[in-house]
Amino acid sequence: MSVRLKLTLSYAGFLLVAGALLLAVVWLFLLRYVPDGQMTGPGPFVPNRGDLVRAFTPAATWALLFLFVFGLLGGWILAGRMLAPLARITEATRLAASGSLSHRIALPGRQDEFRELADSFDAMLARLEAHVAEQRRFAANASHELRTPLAITQTLLDVARNTPDRDIDELIERLRTVNTRAIELTDALLVLSRAEQGSFVREPVDLSLVAEEAAETLLPLAEARGVTVRTSGVVARTTGSYALLLQLVSNLLHNAVVHNLPANGTVDVTTSAGGDAVELVVENTGVQLTPERAATLTEPFQRGSERVRTGDHAGVGLGLAIVRSITEAHGGTLALVAQPHGGLRVTVRLVAQHP
Repeated sequence: MSVRLKLTLSYAGFLLVAGALLLAVVWLFLLRYVPDGQMTGPGPFVPNRGDLVRAFTPAATWALLFLFVFGLLGGWILAGRMLAPLARITEATRLAASGSLSHRIALPGRQDEFRELADSFDAMLARLEAHVAEQRRFAANASHELRTPLAITQTLLDVARNTPDRDIDELIERLRTVNTRAIELTDALLVLSRAEQGSFVREPVDLSLVAEEAAETLLPLAEARGVTVRTSGVVARTTGSYALLLQLVSNLLHNAVVHNLPANGTVDVTTSAGGDAVELVVENTGVQLTPERAATLTEPFQRGSERVRTGDHAGVGLGLAIVRSITEAHGGTLALVAQPHGGLRVTVRLVAQHP
């Protein structure tokens, strides 16, 4: 049976039981006090209990029958009105199952249970639609980025085949550069996938030590570009994967060094702890960015300054996307703010480790 039919029968049964109880009350508290047998009185006829029962029973039967029919009709209408929002939710579910995520229920009316369910379903559809769109963009960009080094390799090989007297050492060096970029891109995609899946073991981690290790590792790159890296702050203990958090800080520092001023640039790394959270802040000098541009930097294959794709430490456009995925996998938040004088301020906020 459908839910509507079940509710209808429930309404009708409840109404029938209520009517039967009412008639039973009449019988118990009225008819039981009427004596049975021959009754005498001032009138020509005085009804006794048997006479009243014979007159009351048909009327009670018709009343119960009316209540049952009325309960069926009224219950069917009321159940239909109550279950009408479920029909819209079901239709939206079918459309979503068929691949149409742009449909919304937009249920009108009061803020009742059905409205809350519909609003929650609309919010879920919006998140799914955004996630699917992001995955499609990521797949398209990843395909393009992976195809680029393969196309360059194919071109170099074709040139070498058509030009036998070409310098082999130069060709090998260019192939090595292209192959290195392809390997870096593949490794970045693997790190991004691992972070999004959350497949790591949590352990106590001090962000201040992670920041110092990342700064020491990237110090040669910073010196080669004339950028000064300064670390400061207090002990900031959290729980998570040390390797992934080191990757997070290294990506932030790498971006801060590469996207900096041509000379005399600075990068400031600060850790802090307070309450139930710890923070890592990375600030750098550099070109001015609009707030709209800064908000898109965490998307895959987005580059902050229109630098060329090849060259030393050019990156693959996944640095901040990996940072965002690692932060979300650790239950934290990531905020990017374009500074008025140029450069970027990146704040990573994670849950503090409780004693």
